[in-house]
Amino acid sequence: MFVSTQTSPRSLREAWIALAGLSAVFLFEMLDNSILNVALPTIGRDLNASTTALQWVSNSYAVVFGGLMLVFGAVADRFGRRRVMLAGLVLLGIASLATVFVTSVAELIAVRSLMGVAAAMTTPGSIALAFRLFQDDDLRVRAMTFISTVGLVGLAVGPPLGGFVLTVAPWQALLLINVPISVFAFAGISRGIGADTEFHRDPADVLGGVLGTAAIVLALIVPTLFVEQGAGSWMTWTAVALTIAMAFLYVVRARSASHPLLDLKLVARPLVASGLAYKAATGLAAAGLTYLVTLQLQLDWQWSPALAAAGMLPQVVVLIASGPFVNRFVRWAGLDRAAWLGGAVTVAGLAVYALFGRLGYVPVATALVLVAAGIRVVGAVAGVNVLKGLPENRTSIGAALVDTASQVTSAAGVAVSGTVLALMFTGTIAQPDWTTVQTVQFENAVTTGSLLLTAVAAALVGWAYLRMRRA
Repeated sequence: MFVSTQTSPRSLREAWIALAGLSAVFLFEMLDNSILNVALPTIGRDLNASTTALQWVSNSYAVVFGGLMLVFGAVADRFGRRRVMLAGLVLLGIASLATVFVTSVAELIAVRSLMGVAAAMTTPGSIALAFRLFQDDDLRVRAMTFISTVGLVGLAVGPPLGGFVLTVAPWQALLLINVPISVFAFAGISRGIGADTEFHRDPADVLGGVLGTAAIVLALIVPTLFVEQGAGSWMTWTAVALTIAMAFLYVVRARSASHPLLDLKLVARPLVASGLAYKAATGLAAAGLTYLVTLQLQLDWQWSPALAAAGMLPQVVVLIASGPFVNRFVRWAGLDRAAWLGGAVTVAGLAVYALFGRLGYVPVATALVLVAAGIRVVGAVAGVNVLKGLPENRTSIGAALVDTASQVTSAAGVAVSGTVLALMFTGTIAQPDWTTVQTVQFENAVTTGSLLLTAVAAALVGWAYLRMRRA
């Protein structure tokens, strides 16, 4: 058992201490980048940082976080999810405190990288521990919905909170917020969750860890290169080729090693494979749609940044407020049907945007609402299905796999959208006063890119549905 009482809680209220700690972990992940992005201009002036360096203040966290999740998932399954999470929270507190001593952008990037390591140690464990905390699937779904809602609130309030803090304090205060969050999470998890009892002792696959991490890191860097270097750069396509090569070598290693980092036979299980496909579809849709809509509102329709932020509110409202409805829907539909219905709604949202998005704001808002609703449903059930399909001593790497699938496909969504725009739009996209030809090119690129995203997401959802039906 994983709870300190050695019994499974019969309600969320019985496990409130543990859930408070786990929710704080997810709050850190969602709040961290959103609250810091507001301060990037201030940081740039204070540390005399270039545009590229500022981009890596954010990217270093995301790349390290995404690249190390699988490795730390495997470590947690071997040495204890609770133990690794508590160590990660200590590292988070120390790294956040180190912000006080930062005097250059290079030092800040190093601190952000350490925070990425801490996130990789803690975030997958929050899903794994929430899953093992309860034995009832309904409680598992409700717990994960509650935890994700707390995180989404952090994502929503991050920018306005960051703006307010900057009016009364230096930018370092934004990262120091992580210190009380890490202390709160440490207290909740150490008191509310007992030590793990399910481990596996297979030898560590170091080569597989290196290859897998390299493939994921490269996959997360590629979208940045498409934006910075463009689709015509040799550097961009070299990174794409290296990503494919590392992924291929990892698959070869996983199929030939006696004790691979991630056994592909476990990934091929129906519950696991379908859950990951649903999660990948929503990650692709969310990132791609947000990227395209943000550019459309500000560059094509000439909305101000504040008005464009208001234009994204339908998505934010659904993500935050739909938790109770998601719980009732999943209880009515069941895990499997809820997963494919959520995936189908996500695809429908992308299709609405692709076919009607250029006609006005109403179809854009409709697409945002549909995709957000699909994300909430899939987010609540896909992780549960994946972990149900794995042995108990593999739940941490399973949770890491869920997060990694979302991170990588989110990066792919931006890469696909950015590549289509780069290929179809002539000139500098951020320049003011587009010509009529450029406006048409942009609108055609948005339609083409969103249709492509719709097709890929639909393929993933359809494959996941058939995988479960055949099982």
